[in-house]
Amino acid sequence: MFRRRANREFREAHLAGQALLEMHATWAAPDFVSPAAEPPPTAKDGDGPEEVPDFPPPDLRVPSRHEVEGLMMRWEQPLVIDGVVRECPHCGAYRDWIVFSMRDDTIWLRCRAGHNSAEPRLDPAWYNRNSGPVDRFHPTLDDGLRHLGH
Repeated sequence: MFRRRANREFREAHLAGQALLEMHATWAAPDFVSPAAEPPPTAKDGDGPEEVPDFPPPDLRVPSRHEVEGLMMRWEQPLVIDGVVRECPHCGAYRDWIVFSMRDDTIWLRCRAGHNSAEPRLDPAWYNRNSGPVDRFHPTLDDGLRHLGH
């Protein structure tokens, strides 16, 4: 007799819980407006939908990586690649490099004397791991080199 009463109470509690869940699922959130309730976009002077302004504004946007020729950073310490210190093939310099990450995913090195050489063992992932955030955009290579002290 006690068992039947416990089963019946359990069933009643279960049904009440189910009813509560179903009721709760149909309630609309107080601050939520259903997308179906929004009016359709109105035509401005009959030309079509109203245009939404871009965000962020153009003067706050920075160029993407593929809109610039490349990125550059200063590397003052010796550059060690695969356990070997990288030297300039022209003058033998082994420190104070400018590292360029170009748009075509190549890495170039420039020594203090102005010699440029490609470095195929480095890739843009290495550059991204070792460079800081972009702090300035320069219209010419000379402006960028001057900014970095070369």
